[in-house]
Amino acid sequence: MPIDEERIDEAVLALLWLTLQDGGRAWKGFDWEALGRLHRKGLIADPVGRAKSVVLTDEGLRRSEALFRTLFTRPE
Repeated sequence: MPIDEERIDEAVLALLWLTLQDGGRAWKGFDWEALGRLHRKGLIADPVGRAKSVVLTDEGLRRSEALFRTLFTRPE
């Protein structure tokens, strides 16, 4: 079955917002290919390294919150 990588990336970015800590770091326990694509898009810092978290860029923070609200919250 064909996979829509853009939608996968949006879901991963939204879930990164769920685990935010310290003003912009999120746990990076997601698929490495998706994290690599998010890095190439300029939404997260390079995920390669020993740290168990990754830093979201300013744009990544904005988009991750918006996607989280769109994908995972109920209308009030």
